[in-house]
Amino acid sequence: MRPRLFPVLPRLALPPPPVALALLAAAFILPGLASHDPWKFQDAVGIGIAHHMASGGELLVPRVAGLRWMVDPPLYHWVAAALGKLFQFLLEFHAAARLASGLFVGAAFYFLYRAGRDWSELGKAPITASAALLLLLGSVGLMVHAHEALPELAALAAVCGALGTLPHAARRPLKAGALLGAALGLAFLAAGWIAPAAFAAALAIAHLACPEWRNRAGALFLGAALVTGLAIAAAWAGTLALRSPEAFREWWMLAAQRQGGTYQNSRNLLSNLAWFAWPAWPLALWSAWSLRRRWAEARLFAPAAAALALLGFVAWRGPAEQQNLIPMLAPLALVGAQGVFTLRRGAMGAFDWFGVLTFGFFTGLVWLGYVAVLTGFPPRIDYNLARLAPGFVPQFSLAALAAALALALGWLYLVFFTAASPVRSVTRWAAGIVLLWGTFSMLMMPWADYQKSYRSVALQLRSRIPVGADCLAHKSLGVSQAAALDYHAGIRARPFDLLKPERCRLLLVQGSPKHELDAPASGAKARWTKLADVGRPADKAERYRLYRLR
Repeated sequence: MRPRLFPVLPRLALPPPPVALALLAAAFILPGLASHDPWKFQDAVGIGIAHHMASGGELLVPRVAGLRWMVDPPLYHWVAAALGKLFQFLLEFHAAARLASGLFVGAAFYFLYRAGRDWSELGKAPITASAALLLLLGSVGLMVHAHEALPELAALAAVCGALGTLPHAARRPLKAGALLGAALGLAFLAAGWIAPAAFAAALAIAHLACPEWRNRAGALFLGAALVTGLAIAAAWAGTLALRSPEAFREWWMLAAQRQGGTYQNSRNLLSNLAWFAWPAWPLALWSAWSLRRRWAEARLFAPAAAALALLGFVAWRGPAEQQNLIPMLAPLALVGAQGVFTLRRGAMGAFDWFGVLTFGFFTGLVWLGYVAVLTGFPPRIDYNLARLAPGFVPQFSLAALAAALALALGWLYLVFFTAASPVRSVTRWAAGIVLLWGTFSMLMMPWADYQKSYRSVALQLRSRIPVGADCLAHKSLGVSQAAALDYHAGIRARPFDLLKPERCRLLLVQGSPKHELDAPASGAKARWTKLADVGRPADKAERYRLYRLR
């Protein structure tokens, strides 16, 4: 027999062992986490708040460019500020602070894995646990947002922690209830009252609907959770009210304010959810249908009710933004994991190969773009990419190329050497997400960051501000832009005073590249001299003009 040139690689048994899942999670979390500047919108705001806290600002009241930002409580920013200060000797502040996102996403994976393992049918724990983690990791909407400074990532980790306590409600009601309350309290400190309130409402309904919770233990469980959760929430809100009553009133007003109508919010949320929560939501719907005779079981009813309650609360209160869907991914993934055993072979195969072909195709496009940027071939692709980032000079990195190749080889191994299993399709899908995001982060992140970063804008403006200038006003400057200018160059501007325009002799105006926005005059003889007119490369929406009153 002729000897084989290469030995046959061993097939990977599924579900993946915990070590393999941890490596897959790390391969998803780490690329792109620390390799880009603050991006518009929430990423720049989150980094700006954390930077202000780490630079000696107050910890209780979040601030953006010196101004209060009471939209979200400060849990995420506390962790980001601590990590930014701790690792500032090794990384730029924004890179170190964004490690908080990796920490919270990793915690979410771990807690959801525990929930799936502890809340599954006998003998199916490894598959259910792996499927829950892989469905969360493979959610399309998490791919980019997991690498931004978003408070909702802390809420996601807290919701996953809350789901992890539910399997123990009947056996250890007081301990599990206290842990559930702590998780919901932290969810409140992370992103406000919507997620904990929706989760609490869902559990109250589940207590009435599920026989295993309709007893004294279930009541103790919910009671302990309620007391603990309210205590944690009240601790921050009460301290804020005592230390800064004005900030508390602003937070309370924003927390009670509705944004948008329920119908329009619902339409927008469902439209976003269709791709944002793929493939968790179709598998969750399949679980609902295939296991419809078992919906009285808490392991199915409670997370499904939590997902619906989260959707309903966000639709009622608004706004219908993508990041508000992040906490909803956890219960959808847990419900979807329960139905992987009943998925028909044809549907499983179609989903499996759809993922393989989709991620193979788009990753191939990323490689093609990388080659075009470096070599100029194919010329048409190089022209289009250069038009989007005029002036960008690519730098070859052997380490980045090696990492991208390693991801490609690992993905090919999973495609061709995985044994048949109920979780093979979701494993390959999650691996495809890791491949696509990791390849883009390794090869094309400098190109993307060149377009999206405000660093060059901030430094150009800083160089044109006269030395010793003590007052700068702004007109139409966005919150995230103000945060980026403050972070990169220490530029802080106060709102322009229409009644007293002479109060600040420098004025920064954000406007459109196509239309010059005249600086307001302070009288017939007043004149404004333009000192700078800058913007990000190829940005067709924003231009920043600096004026001086003379």
